[in-house]
Amino acid sequence: MTFQRIAHAMAVILIFGACVPSVTSAQVAVSVTMTTGDKSNLLASQPLVYFGSGSGSGTYTIQVTPSSVLQPWDGVGAALTDSAATVLDALPSSQLSPLLQQLYTQSGVGFNMVRVPMGASDMSASGSYSYDDMPAGATDPELANFSIAHDLNAIVPILQDISSLNSNMKLLAEPWSPPAWMKTNSSMDGVSGASNSTSQIIAADFPYLANYFVKFIQAYANQGLQISAVSPQNEPLNTQGGYPSAILTANDEASFIVNNLAPALADASLSSVKIFGLEDNFADSSYAQTLLGSSASSYLVGTSFHWYNGSVSSMQTVQAMDTTKGVWFTEASGTVSCPGGAGTCPTLTGSTFSASGFKTQMQELTIGVPQNSGRSILGWNLALNQNEGPTNGGCYNCVGIVTVDSSTSPASIYYNTTYYALGHIGKFVTPGAHVISTTTQDSTGIQDVGFVNPDGTLVLVAFNGGSSSTIFTVAWNSQTFDYTLPAGAAVTFKWSPS
Repeated sequence: MTFQRIAHAMAVILIFGACVPSVTSAQVAVSVTMTTGDKSNLLASQPLVYFGSGSGSGTYTIQVTPSSVLQPWDGVGAALTDSAATVLDALPSSQLSPLLQQLYTQSGVGFNMVRVPMGASDMSASGSYSYDDMPAGATDPELANFSIAHDLNAIVPILQDISSLNSNMKLLAEPWSPPAWMKTNSSMDGVSGASNSTSQIIAADFPYLANYFVKFIQAYANQGLQISAVSPQNEPLNTQGGYPSAILTANDEASFIVNNLAPALADASLSSVKIFGLEDNFADSSYAQTLLGSSASSYLVGTSFHWYNGSVSSMQTVQAMDTTKGVWFTEASGTVSCPGGAGTCPTLTGSTFSASGFKTQMQELTIGVPQNSGRSILGWNLALNQNEGPTNGGCYNCVGIVTVDSSTSPASIYYNTTYYALGHIGKFVTPGAHVISTTTQDSTGIQDVGFVNPDGTLVLVAFNGGSSSTIFTVAWNSQTFDYTLPAGAAVTFKWSPS
């Protein structure tokens, strides 16, 4: 190697990492993986760094304290909507198999959670459907017409493929709307502008709705798919005339859980299926407070959140209401700009990764959620096409974790912002891990979160929210190393204490 090449290599280490000391056998090696806002590094491996003696020389020190164990960590993932399944199912196995491996194994980004709409959502290639659709004016209290036949076409086979790749897969499920005949407006769609103080699900039909959940869980189990948790209703304070949705007030959700859902699950020997309350935005913590203060609390494992309104700090607020429960984050979507609204969105011909989007997701999701007691992070659609669809009257500018561009042959696959943001946890943190205590700065400095895996390995994820490159120190077990992180960049460190 020439002198010039040696000098260049040392310059790269100084710009994008640590000044590496001479290594002794007693020093602990740390793997380093970085993503930068300019996309020059995307979950890219960097040179190893090593813990050494001394106090470090960074402008800020992250103290990692593995003995201070916080909440358990369930994992990361996304939703397999009907739209996502349809897009993925169109791929030949030569493309689908490696894509699923990239998503759901730790050789990729290590997703291990999937959220499944029970019937149609606003992202459905099949329009609006439930598992018990009836002609107008007809009802089916015995659920004699119940069938998951629709899901057997694409959703179930893809879930089975994922399950074969990742035995730790956890499935979460909830309806965007029950069958239309259980609704006050006799439609799976909601009613735009309607008051959210009156439920749109018929209370007298709660026993049938509870049995609907039981039949769904049993039908999926018959396909080798175990449902880990359910929520009574997706976004129960949101009703839209253009897609499946329904108001379910907090008092009515509590009543449904206590008098119908929990007993029905118990009678079917399904009490191991967890129940989440709320399943709505950060700003709706008063709904969670009502549930946690009611008799439904004894049946809830906790509360699940979306990010479209409010602050992630609401998760910690709700956690503090009942420390015997947990909080989970279950929906966030990246978007693209559509200057004239629906119909004016760009055709996607590459990744939608952006520095600003990555910053938001790293601060609010990857770091913000576990910092605020969260136990999971799930994106919205696992995959969508180059036209941000197919849609079913809902979000017209949402993008998937991946984009599948079917206009090319073979189809092109683009990895978007959430893929990289969640990959900084999922690729390194395994099911059964716990969040651990670390010191952190605010959104204009170095923010971070730490984990301890079941095998004892330690993981630290950090993000530089400042406007310039920063040298910081990581301290653990009376040892330190310094690291230089560019503005807007994320880094994951992983090491074994032994």
